[in-house]
Amino acid sequence: MFLVDWFYGALASLGLWQKEAKILFLGLDNSGKTTLLHMLKDERLVQHQPTQHPTCEELYVGNIKLRAFDLGGHQIARRVWKDYYAKRFMESKRELDALLSDESLATVPFLVLGNKIDIPDAASELELRHCFGSAAYHEGPIEVFMCSIVRKMGYGEGFRWLSKYIK
Repeated sequence: MFLVDWFYGALASLGLWQKEAKILFLGLDNSGKTTLLHMLKDERLVQHQPTQHPTCEELYVGNIKLRAFDLGGHQIARRVWKDYYAKRFMESKRELDALLSDESLATVPFLVLGNKIDIPDAASELELRHCFGSAAYHEGPIEVFMCSIVRKMGYGEGFRWLSKYIK
């Protein structure tokens, strides 16, 4: 509960009251998108079945109203990702590069969460940054935060960074 209170307090201190944003949870299958969405919404850690169809949840983080879309991460689901925005590093890099090079997302901020750092052989932030390489062709801000949703750590800092770009 402390982390949640701190997170809400941090957003409030940034003056993010009565703002609305749309956030897309994109990532490969089994990366933790649905788990994070439900952790933010109800502070519950629940085992989920793979996402078969896009879902939309409305949630409040502080006084920011978010429409969060969980589009699924399996290969077929990735085909519909574009409809929602007007250790498989190479696969992840290809998908991220495709999103970052999409002209309609040129100025959109990208928050990359390196999830599952609680697993003993998880990649380090340095490995993740090295694999994904430079995003020099993307005009918008992009940042990587390492996290563990099951341990409730790291993603709060990521969302605090992202909140700076919500207008």
